[in-house]
Amino acid sequence: MDIQFARDQMVGQQVRAWDVLDRRVLSILEALPRERFVPGRYHDLAFADTCIPLGHGQVMMTPKMEGRMLQALDPQAYDSALEIGSGSGFITACLAKLAGEVLSVDIHPDFTALAGKTCRGLGIGNARLETRDGSTLDWLAAHFDVIAVTGSLPVYDTRYAEHLSIGGRLFVIVGQSPVMEALLITRVTEEAWSRESLFETDLPPLVNAVAPRSFRF
Repeated sequence: MDIQFARDQMVGQQVRAWDVLDRRVLSILEALPRERFVPGRYHDLAFADTCIPLGHGQVMMTPKMEGRMLQALDPQAYDSALEIGSGSGFITACLAKLAGEVLSVDIHPDFTALAGKTCRGLGIGNARLETRDGSTLDWLAAHFDVIAVTGSLPVYDTRYAEHLSIGGRLFVIVGQSPVMEALLITRVTEEAWSRESLFETDLPPLVNAVAPRSFRF
C-alpha cells in the first residue's frame, strides 16, 4: 500500500467531502501516521471509510467522523482537553497536536498502555493517559475547554457538560443503534448550555453508560 497516497485520498475524498474544511484539522490528519494506531491485522484498512475494530467491542471512528468532531470542537493551543475513551490513541494524538494539555481516560488498561506508547513514540508529550471508568466522573474535579466522548450514550448526560469551562465545547453521540445523533454542546454561562446537532451516525456505547437524570436546555 502506498501510505502517503492512501492518506491523501482519505483526507481529500472522505474528510473534505464531509465538509471538514478547517485547515488546522486537515493538516493534522495529513501529518499524523494513522496507520500506527490501527491494530496490525487491520493495517490495510487504516485509511478506509470504515470503523476499525479495536477489541472489547470498541472501534476507531471513521476518518470523516474524526474530522467533523475535531472541527466542531475547534481545539486551540491554549485549551485544556479531556477525552473519554482513549481507544487507539489517535484522537488523543490529534487533540494533543491541536490543544494544550490533554487528559485521556479509558476503562481498558491495554488501550491506555498501547495508546500511551504510540503517542510517546511520536514524541507527543502533552497527553496524559489514565485507566479510569469514563462513565462516572466522581474522580474528576477539573474543568476543560474541550471534551470529546468517543463512545455513545443512550441519552444525554449532563455530567460531561458540567465539567466544561465557560465557552467550552463538548462532542458527544447520543441515542440507540442504528440511528444516533452527534451533538456539540457549548457552555454559555455557569448555568446555561447551547446544543447543536451535527450529524446522524452509529457508534458502540461507552462502557457502563447508563441513562442519567433528565436535562433541559
